[in-house]
Amino acid sequence: MAEPTVIAPVEAAAVKRRGLKYSGNLRQYGMMIALLLLMVLFTWLTNGLFVQPRNITLLLVQNGYVLILAIGMVMVIIAGHIDLSVGSVCAFVGATVALAMKEWNFTWWMAILLGILIGILVGMWQGFWVAYVGIPAFIVTLAGMLLFRGLNLMILGAQSIPVPDEFQAIANGYLPAIGPVTNYHNLTLLLAIGGVALVIWLELRNRAGLKKHAMVLPSMFTSVVKVVLLSTVIIVFMLLLASYKGIPVVGLILLALIIIYTFITQKTVVGRHIYAVGGNRNAARLTGVNTKRIDFLVMVNMSMLAGVAGMVYTAYLNAANPKDGTGFELDAIAAVFIGGAAVTGGIGTVIGSMIGGLVMGVLNLGLANMSVDQNLIQVIKGLVLLGAVAFDVLSKMQGKPSIIGMIQRGMRRGDGNVATDATPMRAGSAAPMTGVSNVAASTNDDVDPGLVNKNDLQ
Repeated sequence: MAEPTVIAPVEAAAVKRRGLKYSGNLRQYGMMIALLLLMVLFTWLTNGLFVQPRNITLLLVQNGYVLILAIGMVMVIIAGHIDLSVGSVCAFVGATVALAMKEWNFTWWMAILLGILIGILVGMWQGFWVAYVGIPAFIVTLAGMLLFRGLNLMILGAQSIPVPDEFQAIANGYLPAIGPVTNYHNLTLLLAIGGVALVIWLELRNRAGLKKHAMVLPSMFTSVVKVVLLSTVIIVFMLLLASYKGIPVVGLILLALIIIYTFITQKTVVGRHIYAVGGNRNAARLTGVNTKRIDFLVMVNMSMLAGVAGMVYTAYLNAANPKDGTGFELDAIAAVFIGGAAVTGGIGTVIGSMIGGLVMGVLNLGLANMSVDQNLIQVIKGLVLLGAVAFDVLSKMQGKPSIIGMIQRGMRRGDGNVATDATPMRAGSAAPMTGVSNVAASTNDDVDPGLVNKNDLQ
């Protein structure tokens, strides 16, 4: 009688990680397809008005501050926290830099540096209470929301403070027009070509890396289709921008932040530690992760980006106003969850949060083009957010592929109705499946905790 084939725990874990990786890709591409379908719907309902070059540019300019906030918020949520103070911090930083330029004779670039510094100091203040005192981030940032809103009103004194034209260019400026007359913005066309080249290079590099480590390669057809679709989106989007005024300055700021934070979250030790802490804090601590430092860093980073978003919004409105920042935290949180982040932490991507933010922006702009009442727009946005999370939860309960749950199920070793594997394994290998594998090895920690039962880490 032939003996059954036994899969070693390490091999089984590798298979599971590959499955999670491709599930995450499908989820991300599914959100991209949903965004494109939404844009097609509004194009049809508005008889083509929605995809006019001016509207596409406005979509980027009007939602730039939300997308910047979403980059920081997704890291906070991945780490298992929430930040309710970002709207008030935006308003406080915007008011401070406006006052500095008007009363203290700061130049525009000095004001920008001041705003970033204030954001960092605010983050250090809140991060200290969260990481080293142990107060939940929900409470700390709720207090911060009240504190910095009050400081904002004290600075402005119920009046607006205008900002100079040079500062306004942060949100309302565009790249200069250069080169021959082509009826398009030439710099934008060059950036489009660079973007397509980057997509091709990244795909080739990804395939080479998978092959080098003897991992499963997607078919060449799949890679070609992926590159063609992404390149098409880049070309169409850039052509629309190039036929108006080109890429706005806020678009360049956002692009730089997306590249930087995608690299940080996916390719650095700190990024892996953020996922590990959010997925299973106890397991991360066992593998040598300094959880307090990670909590502190994500809070500092969030407030710094809130300062940047506050300056962008102030520049967009040409002045700092008492009601700035109202509801910003809700828009950022909604963008992150629509983009596929998990409420329990450990799951989410920068790109996903950008897609979620654009979904909300498309809804705002498309419904406004249809002259829908603003109050009804808020109702529709709320239903979309609820529907996105409800779809995931219901799919998970029914055992169907889930937008968020397909990854969460991979993290679980079993529940009361499923037999679990009691095979001993090292703590480094028992870390939750959150995109982090063997955190201790990645940081070269000299840790050998010995053999532990992985059921004890759940």
